[in-house]
Amino acid sequence: MTTPQSVVVCVSRPYPVPAERVFDAWLDPELLGKWMFGPGVRDEEILRLTVDAEVGGRFSFLVRRQGQEIDHVGTYREIDRPRRLVFTWGGVGSSEEESVVTLEIVGTDPGCELTLSHEIPPKWADYASRTEAGWTSMLNAIGEMFESEV
Repeated sequence: MTTPQSVVVCVSRPYPVPAERVFDAWLDPELLGKWMFGPGVRDEEILRLTVDAEVGGRFSFLVRRQGQEIDHVGTYREIDRPRRLVFTWGGVGSSEEESVVTLEIVGTDPGCELTLSHEIPPKWADYASRTEAGWTSMLNAIGEMFESEV
């Protein structure tokens, strides 16, 4: 009998800023509130963004969207600033299975390129295209955040 394989969704995007700035955007609650969550991104209210940025540390991103509270949670598995960040990703009450997100950031001239891989359990395979679209939108939002600083 074969075991179902995880589905891996990959997206990449270049940025005209140093790798350290892009890396930090994933661990700084203030920056997360500019590109990943909040009214500047979609119709939602940020209730809490907490980050314990160390290996084994957890994060919790609690928002209210359409009257419903949604808590995105995970644990940091690897933190190698500014090259690599690995963390689990899930929602409180949505699934017992963990998905894993890996960020690889490579320096380029004049900035860097981020490649995000999201390994999702086989039972969520039907959501792969939606997952890809969501991460693509978020990576673009990081770029817009940096562009608005100029």
